[in-house]
Amino acid sequence: MNGKLAIVGDGDSIMVFKAAGVATFPAENEAKAREVLRRIAKDYQIIFLTEELARPLTEYLKRFDEQPYPVILSIPSKNGSTGYGTELLKSAMERALGVDILFNN
Repeated sequence: MNGKLAIVGDGDSIMVFKAAGVATFPAENEAKAREVLRRIAKDYQIIFLTEELARPLTEYLKRFDEQPYPVILSIPSKNGSTGYGTELLKSAMERALGVDILFNN
């Protein structure tokens, strides 16, 4: 698992990553995304997950917080950002540092 990257999301949103050499795993809904994550979690260090799939999987994704890998990062899809990835980043920062140093809210 030497620095391996993957992305899980709808087909259109992940195509650009495939062109960049990132392993792509299409998932059109929450159930498929959960199945894919379960299957690839041991093989990839960083997994990008589109925001539309990450939000409904919030509780499921918490199981990965206790492990060093994989790091699962929520990113915008082809439809743009919903703000969910930013919410997760802010929450993780506050947990780790005890203060919000980027958003100052």
